Amino acid sequence: MSEKDTKLDIVAIDGPSGVGKSTVSRKIAVALGYAYVDTGAMYRAVAYFLDKKSVNLDDDKGLGEALQAFSISLVPAQTDDDDVGIFVNGEDVGKLVRTPRLAMMASAVSKIPAVRFFLTEMQRSYGERGGIVAEGRDVGTVVFPGAAYKFFLDGNPRERAKRRYAQLLSKGELASLEDILQQTLERDDNDRNRPVAPLKMAEDAFFIDTTALSVQEVVATMLEEIERRREKFPPR
Repeated sequence: MSEKDTKLDIVAIDGPSGVGKSTVSRKIAVALGYAYVDTGAMYRAVAYFLDKKSVNLDDDKGLGEALQAFSISLVPAQTDDDDVGIFVNGEDVGKLVRTPRLAMMASAVSKIPAVRFFLTEMQRSYGERGGIVAEGRDVGTVVFPGAAYKFFLDGNPRERAKRRYAQLLSKGELASLEDILQQTLERDDNDRNRPVAPLKMAEDAFFIDTTALSVQEVVATMLEEIERRREKFPPR
């Protein structure tokens, strides 16, 4: 085995919104005993922070200064069915950033090079020692291109919207399936066509269409692929 075959002990999971990345990532992390890094939550947190501060997103100088005052803490979920806890400058914003509005705002700020550079460096610091499961839009292509285990999850947009719709209803929130579908399609377009770190599948990623699969089936498929790759090219 050559040196170039040695990969970081990191599971990188990419894919569009509503495909089940967060749910699957939490379960994979528990199964492997790894830490879980929700990069999408980090972009939502930045979007919340900049909105609260009324920062002009076209003002590069003001944006840079604002980010210097931003701090985030991700608190591990109590179970693999719970969301990661999110604290921005000490404020618990976990529920505040899980709204459709913040999702669209996160998609907007993710286009800004300064924001992407800022969070990419932060995310890489989490993975320095390996042993993490990281999910997002560019984890396997930009943040951790040397990850040993890369996955790209995708699914039918309407099915993804239906999952998000059911999730919101289960939390007692009002929602419109057609509105969520439209937001899903808009986010897909934003994520895939932004000039900086667009959503795309890494060349060495394992593709899974989750449309007709249960969470358990997706997790089982991923764990099997991780074991296969681990035997062939043990990570460092």
